[in-house]
Amino acid sequence: MRTRKLTAAFGVAAATAGLVLLPSTAHAVQLVPCSENALVNAINAANLVGGDDLVLSPFCTYTLTTAHGTGVNGPSGLPPITTPIRLTGLGTDIARDPSAPAFRIAEVRGPGVFPATAGSLTLNAVTLRGGEGAAEEVGGGIGNFGGAVVLDASTLRNNSAEDGGGLYNDTGSATLIGSTVVGNIATDANGGGGIYDNSGPVTLIASFVRGNSPDNCAPSGSIPFCTV
Repeated sequence: MRTRKLTAAFGVAAATAGLVLLPSTAHAVQLVPCSENALVNAINAANLVGGDDLVLSPFCTYTLTTAHGTGVNGPSGLPPITTPIRLTGLGTDIARDPSAPAFRIAEVRGPGVFPATAGSLTLNAVTLRGGEGAAEEVGGGIGNFGGAVVLDASTLRNNSAEDGGGLYNDTGSATLIGSTVVGNIATDANGGGGIYDNSGPVTLIASFVRGNSPDNCAPSGSIPFCTV
């Protein structure tokens, strides 16, 4: 099993205590047209202004055909989340094109691992699907490296990676509220097909982690209310 814990010097408290789920500076709500380029540009702009609330097109599938983020943790379809960003949808999917090269859907970078960033990602009524971690990479749907992730009425489905097919949490925090993690795959034995928690709290509130392979959550017993 390949561990992506780059540093714990700042501790879990640094990864969570200094983060907020909303931008500290108010910005106008941004409406994102239903296209890959529009979503990528909106996230890049949100990072530049210190975070933003992005409203995604209802019943749209944003299909990612190439990686728009690279780094030490491998390629990601969306630009790395380095500020507080909220994506709100309605029957909205963000999906990797099956013919595209392997990449996870989203990477969150926070002060627990990247001290110069303050990334947090909140998903409201959004599904991430089809992400595929590149060779030996983790977090097929979301790779959270020291940041904060909140899934509210959202879904991680049919993603894959070496560990944490749906979600990989490292020195950060993840909270799932009324959300679903299903049909995700880890290629590593006991690799957390649904969620792998390397370090930091993962909280499930009225959420379901089911039908993932080879297991739902790992390491065993690390995530309350999640059974293998």
